[in-house]
Amino acid sequence: MGKKKVATKTDDAAQGAAGAAPAKASAAPAAGKRAKRIELGRAYVNASYNNTVVTVTDGAGNVLAWASAGSLGFSGPKKATPFASQKVVAAVAEKLKGNGPQDLHIIVKGIGSGRDSAIRSLINFGFNVLSIKDATPIPHNGPRPPKVRRV
Repeated sequence: MGKKKVATKTDDAAQGAAGAAPAKASAAPAAGKRAKRIELGRAYVNASYNNTVVTVTDGAGNVLAWASAGSLGFSGPKKATPFASQKVVAAVAEKLKGNGPQDLHIIVKGIGSGRDSAIRSLINFGFNVLSIKDATPIPHNGPRPPKVRRV
């Protein structure tokens, strides 16, 4: 059926069997030790007509926390309201409370009604806003026009 694996005792296991307590070299970090605090981050606010999504990343672009109005229980047209975007920012701030960044660059995308209130809520929750960038996609020339109608 296959080879059988034979377990051999190492020196640490042999000492443990002899009655002495083995020393744990690869122990988990101490309970009081925290993860490294992140100083600078980016907040991406995507405010569409249907929903508002806020994502906070570190400098390298690794996602630290995110929330959307739909994930908080808002449904239908209520997801794109300024009130829903305030609640989204509150949920993200709660996730980042321990060791998240305090200085943020904000990148806003979309034309929904929750974009302004999301920025104001980020400021009200104690984040230092270093810059605000609008990254809403803009069509430069649009799609190709239809052919001329011949009658």
